[in-house]
Amino acid sequence: MVSTPILDNKDPDAVSVFEPAALLREARRQKGLSLADVPALCVLDPDGDIVRRLKTSGAAKLSESWPCYHTELYEFTLAGRIAGIIGCAVGAPFAVLVAEELFSCGCRMLVSLTSAGQIEAVGDPPYFVVIDRALRDEGTSYHYAAPEIFAEADPVLVKTATDALKDMAQRVHVGTSWTTDAPFRETAAAIAAARAKGALAVEMEAAALYTLARKRNKAILCLAHVTNTMGLTDRDFEKGEADGTADALAILDALAHAFASRRLPCF
Repeated sequence: MVSTPILDNKDPDAVSVFEPAALLREARRQKGLSLADVPALCVLDPDGDIVRRLKTSGAAKLSESWPCYHTELYEFTLAGRIAGIIGCAVGAPFAVLVAEELFSCGCRMLVSLTSAGQIEAVGDPPYFVVIDRALRDEGTSYHYAAPEIFAEADPVLVKTATDALKDMAQRVHVGTSWTTDAPFRETAAAIAAARAKGALAVEMEAAALYTLARKRNKAILCLAHVTNTMGLTDRDFEKGEADGTADALAILDALAHAFASRRLPCF
């Protein structure tokens, strides 16, 4: 029998030798940074479009105390409070690395808003999906939890988001996503299998982030901005006004208001 290394020698309950706090300690030492918390509410923007818009408009300020070696953290106002945002953390390994660092630095609620491909058509793109569970077709989550088909979202966060977004002008659905590590290996058979499991969309981060959330007892909510049919139609990948950032920021603002009203961890 052929061994499957990604499943071998994994003990989800074992203590990790390398912790994010150790990396951040040495980064601060090398960069001469003082210890400082990031905002309680932070956003991952894998496409980077939201960050670019905030920077261009002057609405975001670079954090001078963020010690990460790989990313820049910007601060901006969301629902009347300061939030953090990091762009271009694409894919499960990178998203989880950054999420671990953010939580180690004082983040209490993380929202990931990523563009996604359409698996089950629930309308013409673009539209949003609040991801309530994600198919684990990526590698990172298997280092955090034993094999299961899905990574489940926190139902309280999903309910909060659903209530907050139900009357939005933007089209919002709730459902399953398929998280893949290989976007250019979305074969017909793989797509059909994901569709059979109820997937509405395909993206690259949610399953790993939700597994991290359960393992570390952290608050994470993932949304997919379904913008394309994986290039199967002409004029695909149209995200909407200002590369979709007008709608995305409206969604984030509504979520931040809902988190505040429900007194969730970031407020």
